[in-house]
Amino acid sequence: MILNAQERVVLESIAERGEDMVARAVDWCRVNSGSRNLTGLQATHDLLVRVWGQALPEASLESVALADTVEIAADGREAANHHTPSLLVTMRPEAPVQVVLTGHYDTVFPAASPFQTVVTRADGALNGPGIADMKGGISVMLAALEAFERYPGRSAVGWRVLLSSDEEIGSLASAPVLARIGKLGHVGMTYEPALADGTLAGARKGSGNFHVRVAGRSAHAGRAFHEGRNAITAAARIVGALDSLNGARDGVTVNVARIDGGSALNVVPDIAVARFNVRFPDAEGARWLEGAIAGACRCGEGNGLSVSLHGGLTRAAKPLNGAQSALLGAVRDVGALLGQDIAWKPSGGVCEGNNLFAVGLPNVDTLGVRGGDIHSDAEFAWPESFVERAQLSALMLIKMASGEVDAIGLRSMMEASA
Repeated sequence: MILNAQERVVLESIAERGEDMVARAVDWCRVNSGSRNLTGLQATHDLLVRVWGQALPEASLESVALADTVEIAADGREAANHHTPSLLVTMRPEAPVQVVLTGHYDTVFPAASPFQTVVTRADGALNGPGIADMKGGISVMLAALEAFERYPGRSAVGWRVLLSSDEEIGSLASAPVLARIGKLGHVGMTYEPALADGTLAGARKGSGNFHVRVAGRSAHAGRAFHEGRNAITAAARIVGALDSLNGARDGVTVNVARIDGGSALNVVPDIAVARFNVRFPDAEGARWLEGAIAGACRCGEGNGLSVSLHGGLTRAAKPLNGAQSALLGAVRDVGALLGQDIAWKPSGGVCEGNNLFAVGLPNVDTLGVRGGDIHSDAEFAWPESFVERAQLSALMLIKMASGEVDAIGLRSMMEASA
């Protein structure tokens, strides 16, 4: 592959708008959009609708309503979670090559967090909530598409963008939409941050979130202790059994994160809720985990105690198969044209790329800014990476339009390996 004159014009147009790209991401970060902050999420959604509509006036914009999801509250009752809409942006759905681009506009920082604005560190890095994960990535994505829409050969590629509001809490509400649009594409591009040196995520583990509700019988701890059935001690037996699964199978981990339950010290507790996350490297590991979790839950049953399991495996594993390897190789080759040294390595983290892979879409899921320390108040992004990464995405789209990157062939490879 080489760079021709038309491609250089597109790349130069991105370089000229680098400061604007950074400024709009900083602006978006000023609006708190923690995953539970519905007011801030709606404000961010409306802001994105306005900005994307102005930047890409020929594209179709649609707010996609998301169904409520259910979780188990600390008192053991089911609680409904509401979600703001996903934003779906579509261009040329009839084109021969279809690309699906995804991202999320929620962050992990709640409305009450003291971490609310972006500042510039002494070393020049931007430090702020969501600047890397992933409002910076959304700005990179938009810049790449704006530039690609100036490319004369753009008609060969159509694209769909989905920006969701619940990725940081598992994408449970947006998962059906991700699956639907994922099935329509040949290649996926997701804008989680790369590592600080630009390294991409290769293989990813799968993930699941579970809530175990244990119901017992309340009683006075002094007068009628024998009549009680202690839900907390039953939950402790379950938790011990879950923890013992660590090390039992390669690549599988179980993290017990929280136990709720109990009240006064002289009352036998009748409700306990244990919450845990699992990670697994492949489909076989997922099947093993499901059986092992069921077995652990049986440790808390009987003698007047009942156990119910809620949640499940929310993101499939994303192994490095032939199609994924070929796509990452194409990104490396395109990056070389830009003087970018692209490498990748496995990650235990999960993202929307797992969802896309599960429906047969080969995808690269760390095309956002270079940064680090995400999910903490040290989160940062390198400002020069906005231009770098937007150029990388725009050139990938151009090379798919020209056929130098065979998007249709990559999808076919994925289907053959299923």
